[in-house]
Amino acid sequence: MLNMADGLARLGALAENPVVRTLAEAFDEAGFELAVVGGPVRDALLGRQTHDLDFTTSASPDQILAIVKPVASAHWDIGRAFGTIGARVRGEQVEITTYRADSYDGVTRKPTVELGDSIDGDLVRRDFTVNAMALQVPAVKLVDPTGGVEDLVAGVLRTPTDPRVSFGDDPLRMLRAARFSAQLGFTVEEDTERAITELRETLKIVSPERVQSELVRLMQTDDPVRGIRVLVETGLIDEFLPEVSALKLEVDEHHHHKDVYEHSLTVLRQAIALEHARNPGAPADVPLRIAALLHDIGKPRTRKLEPGGAVTFHHHDVVGARMARKRLQALRFDSATTDAVATLIELHLRFFGYAEGAWTDAAVRRYVRDAGDLLERLHILTRADVTTRNKRKAARLAAAYDDIESRIAALREQEELDAIRPELDGNRIQEVLGIKPGREVGEAYRFLLDLRLDEGVLGEAVAEQRLREWWASRG
Repeated sequence: MLNMADGLARLGALAENPVVRTLAEAFDEAGFELAVVGGPVRDALLGRQTHDLDFTTSASPDQILAIVKPVASAHWDIGRAFGTIGARVRGEQVEITTYRADSYDGVTRKPTVELGDSIDGDLVRRDFTVNAMALQVPAVKLVDPTGGVEDLVAGVLRTPTDPRVSFGDDPLRMLRAARFSAQLGFTVEEDTERAITELRETLKIVSPERVQSELVRLMQTDDPVRGIRVLVETGLIDEFLPEVSALKLEVDEHHHHKDVYEHSLTVLRQAIALEHARNPGAPADVPLRIAALLHDIGKPRTRKLEPGGAVTFHHHDVVGARMARKRLQALRFDSATTDAVATLIELHLRFFGYAEGAWTDAAVRRYVRDAGDLLERLHILTRADVTTRNKRKAARLAAAYDDIESRIAALREQEELDAIRPELDGNRIQEVLGIKPGREVGEAYRFLLDLRLDEGVLGEAVAEQRLREWWASRG
């Protein structure tokens, strides 16, 4: 619950921030209005930490530049076409934008930039009322023309104007509703939510890169599940990640299985909890979180109803990995993220074979080799994937995974498991076998790698002898 007395005190502290005070005095001396706007004001009222300082002003871009030059260590005008000047003041990066009154053509997200003449007009064009507040400085006056404070108190996300107009102007705001719902723990107001459902197809005009950026920011929140529910319930997720809502598999009276959608959300939450516990203070692990959300997306395609009421999903790990790779590529994710997510999904079932019967050292080595630098993430995902309410089963799986982690640690100590390589490199293979570079060197390398995984460290002399025997056996 928002305590207004505390919130107003924090606004006073925001006004006294050295960066804010420096700019406030400079603009006031030059005869122009200046206000901190948007997120910093919202977060100050809520008692949340904020990092970026955004300002709005009655000064034009040229006038902004002239005012900030004497007080900034650096400045840039890359956003001048949108009325924005950037600067570094007292070591912090800030953006200062002239009051705007943009209009949109309804076809693209690119606004026709129109400079405004009032702070109220500037605020009304913003995405949500809780982001449409400003703190005028140096006067320390809160400007809230759309009821943002009331919505902060109520924990509600609402657009400053008719949501159909707001989302029609910029469909990306619909994704931002889901993200802010997760970030702030707020509920999307009913009419605003209805408008998202009605206008969800207009997201098509938003570039994949911008959609990806909002998805990443959602996954970086402490509780992305809240935002994912907004996306699924409005149908908006079907415009860019339909595999998630497809997890809501229909269950008939004869065949029963877990609710895959709810299971996936639980796995995501458990993965985040483990991520925080195992790596406290680390930034949000977006590839891990996406893999947790998507780890079972292969199930709808592989679902098979068996006689007797059983339901199977054979090879859903492999199918899901391919599906995830294709979807993340369509959203323009970088190759490192795409590869990590696809690999984690493909490997997420591997451990359950261990739980059924102890692995050999060779199997443990292969597990580590196949996971590579994703091993810690795979540990988290696999543990998070246990959502059974059967306490005995959950305890057995947890104990089995404790065991495999202990064995990995022991093997790593013995033989530097993280850097498993054959005991002979490509050049030595060519020397021993008297062959030239080519396909056969690769085959020999793989033979030696399998030997290393299966039998551990043999020593170079034994490895050479075994290589010669293998080569001779090929005829």
